[in-house]
Amino acid sequence: MEEKWIKHYSSRQKILLVGEGDFSFSACLATAFGSATNMVATSLDSKDALFKKYRSKRSYQKHLQELENRGCLVLHEVDAKNMNQHPILKSMKFDIIIYNFPHAGHFRVSEGNKFVILLHKKLLKAFFENAREMLNEGGEVHVAHRDDHPYKKWKLEEVGSEAGLCLKEKVVFSKSDYPGYNNVRGGLIRSSQTFPLKESFTFKFCLGHKIQISIS
Repeated sequence: MEEKWIKHYSSRQKILLVGEGDFSFSACLATAFGSATNMVATSLDSKDALFKKYRSKRSYQKHLQELENRGCLVLHEVDAKNMNQHPILKSMKFDIIIYNFPHAGHFRVSEGNKFVILLHKKLLKAFFENAREMLNEGGEVHVAHRDDHPYKKWKLEEVGSEAGLCLKEKVVFSKSDYPGYNNVRGGLIRSSQTFPLKESFTFKFCLGHKIQISIS
């Protein structure tokens, strides 16, 4: 089958998507590739929780149907903090692991609160540690993340390094590169609404020693 690309991603890569909200990003890749047999799309939510979160926008059902039709393996109730122990995922390896705009949840304090930032960093470190064990040789971990205040206080490069990963490249994330993608909130607060994507980048991590970082 002819290799097809969308931005950083190829139909020939074995791709794991973590923390999907309404599965619109996964559906975008699947549509671009034509086939999603090399993709695994996961969500922290159960099917029932998805319905409750996104019932005002039934598009998530369309996305799930699109993924199923194109051969994607969809898994619910997968926690990024221990995903390498999941009964199905623990025996699988991937070329690319994607986690778009990870978030530990919303609280009754600001995003700049030290406690909240610590929770986000703990989530990321656990995710990185799990992802590291699930990569094929030469594989990469991609995290889309805002790099403005207060989100830059999460210190992605530092957290990745603590988990044994090195930042290889930092590329501007543009929603327009992914037709149909809806950056909806994943928590229980305003879960069907989108959030601002100011100064967003895709941080690409790899295994190995610190290397020269390319920023574009």
